[in-house]
Amino acid sequence: MTGFLPDEPSAEVRVSPNFGPRRDAQKPDMIVLHYTGMASGTGAEAWLCDPASEVSSHYLVHENGHIVQMVRESDRAWHAGQSSWFGRTDINSCSVGIEIVNPGHSLGYPGFPKRQITAVVELCKGIAARHAIGAERVLAHSDVAPGRKIDPGEKFPWAALFKAGVGHLVPAAPVRRGAALKPGDRGADVETLQSMLSLYGYGVEISGVFDDRTRVVVEAFQRHFRPRRIDGVADGSTMRTLQKLLASVRN
Repeated sequence: MTGFLPDEPSAEVRVSPNFGPRRDAQKPDMIVLHYTGMASGTGAEAWLCDPASEVSSHYLVHENGHIVQMVRESDRAWHAGQSSWFGRTDINSCSVGIEIVNPGHSLGYPGFPKRQITAVVELCKGIAARHAIGAERVLAHSDVAPGRKIDPGEKFPWAALFKAGVGHLVPAAPVRRGAALKPGDRGADVETLQSMLSLYGYGVEISGVFDDRTRVVVEAFQRHFRPRRIDGVADGSTMRTLQKLLASVRN
């Protein structure tokens, strides 16, 4: 493919060879947000378009708000890797991936510029409108790949997106001292925690045992919805925030 008309009118097209058809005639029903985790936006853009990388994304949003589309929304980009949501494991076939230029945790992890976030908001709105994607299905890479990925990270301004009409969020419950569920715990309370996380979409087994998988899923939840403290411990704030989030999901 040498070119295509962009799905997002404001986007520049730079075709990546790293794509294929969506499997089983799936259509996108979620948006997955990433950060690039590289030293520069130009380097990230080149990598996503390099056949040797075997990775791609539908879109890249530079720090100045410039949007580049590399894969058509109708095609399957290679951005999510090993991941799951509501038991579905081929997230690439049911999602649109957006890479947001940011060097990430290993390279200083700066904040996200306002112009960049404004562009991300408008891009998400356009994608959601084209594919009827619900607010609760605008997700972080860390949500669908907990423990393996931590992007776009705790500095990503989910609240700004939500205020602009993108994504699903509730005010995080205050962090206070008190009882908490932690690795090694067992019993009905752990089973309730796992059930609530699973009901929201996270890939966790409902076993009643607070194992390492439960810990990394709790961390992923905190990173997106309660970023003040990310420790994998299900304290009262984490539990109350999760309860409020579930109660606010569209019926």
